[in-house]
Amino acid sequence: MKGINLTIAEGSFVIVLGGNGSGKSTLLNALAGSFMVDAGRIELAGYDVTQWPEHKRAALIGRVFQNPFSGTAPNMSILDNFSLAAKRGRFRGLAWAQSRQLKDELQARVRELKMGLEDRLDSAIGSLSGGQRQALTLLMATWLKPRLLLLDEHTAALDPKSADQVIALTDRIIAREGLTTLMVTHSMQQAVNLGDRIVMMHNGNVLHDFDSEQKTAFTR
Repeated sequence: MKGINLTIAEGSFVIVLGGNGSGKSTLLNALAGSFMVDAGRIELAGYDVTQWPEHKRAALIGRVFQNPFSGTAPNMSILDNFSLAAKRGRFRGLAWAQSRQLKDELQARVRELKMGLEDRLDSAIGSLSGGQRQALTLLMATWLKPRLLLLDEHTAALDPKSADQVIALTDRIIAREGLTTLMVTHSMQQAVNLGDRIVMMHNGNVLHDFDSEQKTAFTR
């Protein structure tokens, strides 16, 4: 990845396209702080986060990975995983995060998934299907309304039906919360149907950057 200059407007939903090795996931890793960039600056929500470690950036960034088993504690319950997500970047203990208010809100939000999980909050999250787990991971990543949501091919490992469910949930949450989002995908169908901007990458560079009007023309 070299010489990238990318500005993302607040509330924008950007689709990042490119083949293997194009730099898509490297871009997301740089933003998340999974590694430190050699040069340049990364600014987010008015902060220069270039030297911030990953755990500090997590207070501003939500992320969902391609593997449904990443980003969660598989042996912990659904409620415990959400408790950890609810205290991300906050100096409060697990007891607060497991408050009755959180559990009631969690049940209501999980019920909206229509996956029958609202009465299974004590079940280990690792016992769920990939689609169920990815839907819950998306809820966790957006629970505190992050300033930036990173979606790294988060439906690529799912069966088509589960992928469609998670994509519909993704679009609904982003629209409802007005989240600034970068979503990496290989799917042209997803690029056509989602987002208001397409960034195409090749060999670590931005090859094309289509705004909303150009995206409509490009995908027509």
